[in-house]
Amino acid sequence: MDRDTLHIASSLIKIPRQSHQCCSSHFVDYVERNISYSKFFKNYLIPNHPCVFSKKFTEDWNCRKHWVTEEGKPNFSRLLQQFEEAPVPVANCNVKEYNANPKQIIPFKEFVQYWKDYIQNGHSSPKGCLYLKDWHMHRNFPDHNSYKTPIFFSSDWLNEYWDSIEVDDYRFVYMGPKGSWTPFHADVFRSYSWSANICGRKKWLLYPPGQEEFLRDRHGTLAYDVTAPMLQDKGQYPHIDKACQPLEIIQEAGEIIFVPSGWHHQVYNLEDTISINHNWLNGCNLDIMWQFLQNELASVQREIEEWRETMDTWHQHCQVIMKSCTGIDFGEFATFLKIIANNRISFLNSYLASSSLQSRQVAEALESLGPHHATFDLQRVTYILESMLNNEDFKRLEPSSLKFQPESLLQEIREATRSTA
Repeated sequence: MDRDTLHIASSLIKIPRQSHQCCSSHFVDYVERNISYSKFFKNYLIPNHPCVFSKKFTEDWNCRKHWVTEEGKPNFSRLLQQFEEAPVPVANCNVKEYNANPKQIIPFKEFVQYWKDYIQNGHSSPKGCLYLKDWHMHRNFPDHNSYKTPIFFSSDWLNEYWDSIEVDDYRFVYMGPKGSWTPFHADVFRSYSWSANICGRKKWLLYPPGQEEFLRDRHGTLAYDVTAPMLQDKGQYPHIDKACQPLEIIQEAGEIIFVPSGWHHQVYNLEDTISINHNWLNGCNLDIMWQFLQNELASVQREIEEWRETMDTWHQHCQVIMKSCTGIDFGEFATFLKIIANNRISFLNSYLASSSLQSRQVAEALESLGPHHATFDLQRVTYILESMLNNEDFKRLEPSSLKFQPESLLQEIREATRSTA
């Protein structure tokens, strides 16, 4: 990031968020190769606006060369050579379980055989429409070098954190036949996502933040399928008249779609399709994640309010429930911020001498983005940490749930950023 962009970003440390009440004014930009990171940062990350990158950004990826036939179809024989015995998660798109599809783990070769039979049978099967999704291929096959994350998405705190604790990651491969789809949802922690089509085509229906409130039924449950005729029943969906038409995007083979933070979406495979998807977040949408966690905790507190006066550990119990539902609580969120901050403090203290960083991958990302970006990151961590210190629920955390003193981290950040201010 250049210094001018840093100055613009620094003036937006408390990033103003627009209220998206209508989709009619929204459009999607088509991005060619000549865009700079700073332009992407200013035009899409900060305003939280979707865009589509052309296939030029993926043309050198090994997976686009080896996972696809000359006809643009999945190369089953090549895929089987690489992943034949790998266990993969497969969802049944024809079955609704709560607001998602039930999954099972099967060998990759079994899914490929199903997929071949499905195509042979006119894209139908008595087994239903099965969709290989949320497969941690990158984590399970780290040496495959199937693709390279574009620099625009390289400031990825979510995977940086989970890689550091070696628990999980949010990098996925999806493979699905024509007709497979993903129900209406927003991404984990209200993160950004990017999704690259290796082959095939997808249709995306996207709604900007706030519109999902009009797509809830009278019980407050979010719609499962926004195209279902039942949504037109005002008795069941009393606010449906206020909902705008979605932003519709047809994503072609090779293209990458950037899905902004908090945008709910529903996705269809129009052809036999393979895609690579990452969930990610950084300083630009950190405030959205923090607000999401506060909202989730408030929801838990409302649900068990009746027990508040009878439980000495009621506040701690709310944190436990929130973590079981969302995957993180306030204590871990603070630890997440500390790891991100420590990496950038280390980078700034040594500039390009990155041997002190835990991960070479993190070091390379910080080097490519530069010290001004690291400074912006630390300013954003500072803003959220200060907000957390003023949050009553954060103040109630047991001291043992925090592995560090936030005030001390804030002082370290101030000292590290003084030289680049």
